[in-house]
Amino acid sequence: MSFYQKEGKFFSRRVNFSAMATVSVKNEVTERFYDGPMTRKRTRAHLKVELEEPQFPSEQPVKIKASDALSINTIKKQRSTKKMTRTQLTTKMVPSEPSNWKEVLESLKKYRIGITAPVDTMGCERLADPVSEIVTPQISRFQTLVALMLSSQTKDNVTAQAVHNLKERLPGGLTIQSVIDADKGLFDDCISKVGFHNQKTGYIKKTAVICKEKYNEDIPDTVEGLMSLPGVGPKMAYLCMQCAWEKNAGIGVDVHVHRISNRLGWCKTEKAGPEATRMALESWLPQEYWTEINALLVGFGQTKCFSRNPKCSECPVSSLCPSAVVTKKSAVKANKKTKSETSFLTS
Repeated sequence: MSFYQKEGKFFSRRVNFSAMATVSVKNEVTERFYDGPMTRKRTRAHLKVELEEPQFPSEQPVKIKASDALSINTIKKQRSTKKMTRTQLTTKMVPSEPSNWKEVLESLKKYRIGITAPVDTMGCERLADPVSEIVTPQISRFQTLVALMLSSQTKDNVTAQAVHNLKERLPGGLTIQSVIDADKGLFDDCISKVGFHNQKTGYIKKTAVICKEKYNEDIPDTVEGLMSLPGVGPKMAYLCMQCAWEKNAGIGVDVHVHRISNRLGWCKTEKAGPEATRMALESWLPQEYWTEINALLVGFGQTKCFSRNPKCSECPVSSLCPSAVVTKKSAVKANKKTKSETSFLTS
């Protein structure tokens, strides 16, 4: 804002300046006078803005020192890397070995003995046909892989039904060659209840071609090989190694294992994702437990430790869980239920 005076009165005008340039302003004020005593009307000031090239002391181009350039690059890197990488997150979130993990694990095992969860009867490792005179080991392994690929974002009962449909409706059953030869519409109709069935149809058909051409009508026998297949992630790869190849290469971490491990305080990777949880668990959990931990926690998550409204008052490890929320009302209700069950059993 600038001011100027004319005929004893002050007037103001606004000027927009452009950075790194000299701005010269030429003000042209036109006035129109009308008949009448001391009557005049002033129009708006017309501004002409001319940009001039910045003047430097010399005509030589400005040179930036190497130290200045280094500091500028450092600042840019600091601004561009505000978010930590997954490796950095995992490194910071890997806890020390929990002091009571064995006690928690044993309590969960005892609880799961008397409880049958969907994973116990319809888990992916139970959906493949056992090896027989008709079913070769290659066919059985491929069926396990297909079941795992279908299980993503899908409940166990829906996955089990989809695998059953493929075995019954595909000419020749659920084999590599029958999947390759199957009509895409028929295959998709068999798994139509599965989450993202359109994408999975394409993934499984492409996987069948790769397994036939590259792996001699078998599935890959390494985690890296399995993860190179379309639609196969880390969880599927590690579970497939355990179930299909009987190799303990790592822990299969799904949403249940990821959620419950963080609730129990076994790791702090809730925001980092399941893969970070796997790395955290494997850093302290003995390898002998890697195979059983998935089914154990998945069944617990399906029956008690739900994602929403977990039954903390009925949980066998609520006293050892740092995330347990037990209200007085729920505790009284749980005690009544326990007493009624005990009286019924003793009567």
